[in-house]
Amino acid sequence: VQLQASGGGLVQPGGSLRLSCAASGITLDYYGIGWFRQAPGKEREWVSFISSSDGRPYYTNSVKGRFTISRDFAKNTVYLLMNSLNLEDTAVYYCAADSSSHAYSSWYKDKDEYHYWGQGTLVTVSS
Repeated sequence: VQLQASGGGLVQPGGSLRLSCAASGITLDYYGIGWFRQAPGKEREWVSFISSSDGRPYYTNSVKGRFTISRDFAKNTVYLLMNSLNLEDTAVYYCAADSSSHAYSSWYKDKDEYHYWGQGTLVTVSS
């Protein structure tokens, strides 16, 4: 299993970026994909998740209305479109995948619940 995160870069405040998470060895109809981010000196935090069963998206409060998660079955890729970026969005962004049954409904917010991780892509928001 391999997850390849890409699309990061330097963007000005208010700008946009689209991150990609290309998956191999798994299929998106069986694996939910989460996006996490880690800013310097901070814990890795959950950002967004897309469900394997119905494609339902979930977002942490700080990105609701600005970020959109989506998936392309043909490319086996999950995207995170990030609009209205601000300085607080600066971080390394990671995608992660898991298909296991979980004991609670909000498992996707917990980084320890994921089996597979991508290598991360750096997003820097700066003027």
